Amino acid sequence: MASVKIHPYQTKSAVLFVIFNRPDTTQKVFEQIKLAQPKRLYVAADGPRPQKPDDAAACKQAREIISLVDWDCQVHTLFNQENLGCRDAVSAAITWFFDNEEEGIVLEDDCLPSNSFFKFCDSLLDKYRDDARVRHITGCNFQNGVKRGTDSYYFSNRTHVWGWASWRRVWNEYDKNLEKYSTEQIDETLSNIYNDPMVVEVWKNIFEEIKAGTMNSWAYPLDFANFFNNGLVIIPNKNLIKNIGYGPDATHTQIIDEFHERNPLEEIDEITHPVFMVPNKQADLYIIDRDFKLEERRIKERAFKTRMKKWLNGVFRNAAL
Repeated sequence: MASVKIHPYQTKSAVLFVIFNRPDTTQKVFEQIKLAQPKRLYVAADGPRPQKPDDAAACKQAREIISLVDWDCQVHTLFNQENLGCRDAVSAAITWFFDNEEEGIVLEDDCLPSNSFFKFCDSLLDKYRDDARVRHITGCNFQNGVKRGTDSYYFSNRTHVWGWASWRRVWNEYDKNLEKYSTEQIDETLSNIYNDPMVVEVWKNIFEEIKAGTMNSWAYPLDFANFFNNGLVIIPNKNLIKNIGYGPDATHTQIIDEFHERNPLEEIDEITHPVFMVPNKQADLYIIDRDFKLEERRIKERAFKTRMKKWLNGVFRNAAL
């Protein structure tokens, strides 16, 4: 029997492709975009860093890959001449994208999508277009093979950005510097989401670093916008994105992470929808515990309390003599 050739899924959504100075990973991600053949492709690139002499050539080579578009496609480019840095360049690129599109898919140059990632995003952008409860669709899954629920995806409070999709209605509320939020509001607000004081403290510290301008992240403010709007994030029960950007040239992932290295890239077939629209707190805490090494912190805290208790007991015994 002759084998049936399965044609790649072709996306209906516009795609933003954020690139910089890695032509190797840019090429790999571009090949997957090419299979999906978006009708509108937006390409944003930050400029070379003046202190890095190899950047100019690498940035130029990465940008040239876009000349390989050979399907029916409107290509729009936003190529910075100067380097804005990760936070400013990426957030400005996404703003540019949503200024021109009501909704769409966002991929960075190290986020390799499976083909069905595009189908997943198309389907859910359409389903939840007018549902203000849902703010973000992500393609990555960090649950180490644990399926949350019986359907194709579950709901979360966390906005993972290794391949994602959203709507203009959400990005319009993005606040890069968290200027409209005060530190005084944070404890109570975060405590309404997480009942673990240590988790609240971790997020509070991140919030304060962003407010102070000492953290170079465009993504964490998106997390906070979701928290403060009580929003839901869609996370697939299969991992549809693989980060291929680990290494010394990466901005945030210089050290190879064994978990993400062995997290396979998967495809998803039929999309089934959960009945209940509530965030899976157990799944969120699983990721937070691992990413922020909370168990190590708890062990250190318990050890400190044990030492303090012994010391205090010694003080009281000596005082009684």
